[in-house]
Amino acid sequence: MAGSRNRLPDPAARVGAFVAARLAGSGPVWLALSGGRDSVVLLHLLAGELVPGRLRAIHVDHGLSPNAGAWADFCRSTCAALAVPLQVVPVHVERSSGQGLEAAARAARYAAFAAHLPPAADLLLAQHRGDQAETLLFNLLRGSGLAGAAAMREVRTQAGLRLLRPLLDVPRAAIDAYAATHGLTWIDDESNDDRRFSRNFLRHEVLTVIAARFPGVEANLAQAAGHFGEAVDLLDEIAASDWAAVRVGDAAALDGLRRLSFARLKNLLRWRLRQLGWQPPVAARLDEFARQLLVAAPDRHPELRLPAGRLRLSRGRLHWLPSE
Repeated sequence: MAGSRNRLPDPAARVGAFVAARLAGSGPVWLALSGGRDSVVLLHLLAGELVPGRLRAIHVDHGLSPNAGAWADFCRSTCAALAVPLQVVPVHVERSSGQGLEAAARAARYAAFAAHLPPAADLLLAQHRGDQAETLLFNLLRGSGLAGAAAMREVRTQAGLRLLRPLLDVPRAAIDAYAATHGLTWIDDESNDDRRFSRNFLRHEVLTVIAARFPGVEANLAQAAGHFGEAVDLLDEIAASDWAAVRVGDAAALDGLRRLSFARLKNLLRWRLRQLGWQPPVAARLDEFARQLLVAAPDRHPELRLPAGRLRLSRGRLHWLPSE
């Protein structure tokens, strides 16, 4: 009995079930290939019988490491050996964006995916259960709300792409075991050991210490993220229902918004921003704008300015006006 509890899950079985449930059809399937262990394992799994003839890979070259060119060459040779077409996309990471190097590189990477893949493409990502635990902890420490606590989702639409994470419930140890069993090789990004980056600090310093006292920390945090995700889905259903009740074209009727509780009003505003692809503001700004909507006199026009546009109350309607 103890042996069965400690047995690692089979990544091939997990990915096979995921593909069968979510990737029916004959269209192309794209894989984000960094060249690291996790994406190489996912490439190896998919290139066999799971999506025969459908798999394509995309490697984003951030140009941040002196080894970036060698990593791109490694991805080319690995894909060639598996007969998987590869697209290498160089990007410029804006170091002075103010959002930090990790976030800037991520933004550049996803912008490259959106620009170089077909609309509504299926893009598979290789994050696993350990990544999920780190993401939840990272978001909580930043003061994120419920959506941040939900961390990554197995299936999510972003920038017109369908992002899929078939390894999200697979532990790091199972991926290590698969790579060793199949004699896989991969590249090691030297920045992964740099504790100045927040996620590396959490992985190497914080979670290692917590795991010594709570051995199931990775699984428990990932499970908690799943519970938070269910709560987010429920709140989204409520917001969609509220939007249907207050919607007037692309605007919202103020009298309908004022019939909502304060919590439901904020939930609707956040949901609508996400539907438009706009980044919601920090909680304090959203709270203040929601209060203004509830008390504004007829001659007042509260406005919330965001990078993607502005929310403005005018003539009894709340409008979402994109930046020109």
